[in-house]
Amino acid sequence: MMSRTVRPFTGKHMTAILVAGFGVVVAVNFTMAGLASSTFGGVVVENSYVASQHFNRWLDEAKSEKALGWTLHADRRADGRVVAILGEVPTFPTVTAVARHPLGHKPDMTLHFERDAGSDWVSREVLPNDRWTLRFAVEAGGRTWRTEQAIR
Repeated sequence: MMSRTVRPFTGKHMTAILVAGFGVVVAVNFTMAGLASSTFGGVVVENSYVASQHFNRWLDEAKSEKALGWTLHADRRADGRVVAILGEVPTFPTVTAVARHPLGHKPDMTLHFERDAGSDWVSREVLPNDRWTLRFAVEAGGRTWRTEQAIR
C-alpha cells in the first residue's frame, strides 16, 4: 500500500479561500451594478416629497377624468405616424401626446394630432421605430383627459 502524506490546513489555505470567496462576491456586485445603471432611464420625479404633496390632487383629477368615459386607442402606421382612435369624446378636441422612451435612451418627443379624412387622429410627426410610452392629453369642452399607452 501506498501511504499518502496529508498536508495540514494552514493560514495560507484560509486566506486563499477568503480572497476567492470575496472576489466572487465583489465581481458579481460590480456586474449587477453595471447592468442596473445601464438600464436606468433616469429620474421619475425631481423631488419625491414635493410630488407627494400633489398626490391627492392627482387622484381627484384621475377620478374626474375617468368619469368622463372617454377612450383612446393608439397604433403606429406603416409610415411611422401614430393614429389615435377616440371614442366618446365631444367634437373638436385637441389631441397631443408626449412620447417617452421606456428606458430614457432617446429624448422625449411631443406629437401633435390632426384629423385625417376619416374620423381618426394622426400625428404630424413621425415616431422613430422603437418602444415608446405615449402620454396623451385630450382637451374638449373645457375639460382635459389624460391617458397613457405603450406602443411599438
